[in-house]
Amino acid sequence: MKFIKPLLLSAALLIPFSAQAGGHGDHSKKMANDIVHVAASAETFSTLVAAVKAAELVDTLKSAGPFTVFAPTNDAFAKLPAGTVESLLKPENKDKLVAVLTYHVVPGKVSASQVVNLDSAVTVQGDSIDISVKGQDVMIDNAKVVKADIMASNGIIHVIDQVILPNMTPKTAYLDMDKVNPIR
Repeated sequence: MKFIKPLLLSAALLIPFSAQAGGHGDHSKKMANDIVHVAASAETFSTLVAAVKAAELVDTLKSAGPFTVFAPTNDAFAKLPAGTVESLLKPENKDKLVAVLTYHVVPGKVSASQVVNLDSAVTVQGDSIDISVKGQDVMIDNAKVVKADIMASNGIIHVIDQVILPNMTPKTAYLDMDKVNPIR
């Protein structure tokens, strides 16, 4: 419950951002405020948006959903080992990129008040993410939720400070997980 106060503060800080994704008006306006549009309207998600485009997931994330996206910032992507993002964006690595991105998406619309009552959630990728509350921080695997409840017409976005990675099978592993996620 200690998380609720910071969460409300985060929500208050997001009012100008979420107002543009508010879902008021006609149906075409609602569709324009989908998860992709909301993310693309914030410079802090430019790497994520580029990755979603490279993975050809734009139409999926513009669909009716609903989806909950744990969205890493540009700074989160910058924490990956040098060359990782560039490598993932190559056409020959599309399957790996799709796996990483869909690991950040949970089916359904899960608000912050619901997230704090969970200990895990199954992602679109198929693996489960761990969810925990540590003091006043909500953790998704090893990433901290830094902003919550950014509303979109087809779901909700929670901003995280690190890229979270699924357990990759040996034939799809592409980087040393211990170097990227030392807490795992």
